[in-house]
Amino acid sequence: MPRILRLSHTLGDAPHEPVPADRLLAGTPLQAVANAYSDAGNRFHCGVWEGGVGHWRVQYTEHEFCHLLSGRVRLRGDDGEETLLVAGDSFVVPAGFSGTWEVLETARKLYAIYEPGD
Repeated sequence: MPRILRLSHTLGDAPHEPVPADRLLAGTPLQAVANAYSDAGNRFHCGVWEGGVGHWRVQYTEHEFCHLLSGRVRLRGDDGEETLLVAGDSFVVPAGFSGTWEVLETARKLYAIYEPGD
């Protein structure tokens, strides 16, 4: 029988890794992901992410719900629209979003990702 999963706000022993060089725009940010759950079809995922100060390109193929636990981030779409997010904010990044993700203060978020099928 499926059980309720309580999400932790900690990363445990998740490794901190650099943002891929081909996406990096500024800084030397490290990121860590502690995925807590993936469904059997590997289309839905949730957990906690942390990222250091830096700026990089993003291209979303998935829909992502986020709740920012700490820090400050700025998302800027390729259309120039800019959104500043702070600890306590909840937001959705829809599939198809293309632009940049900038961590202004080390940030930690809870995430839920849905990857649509073909």
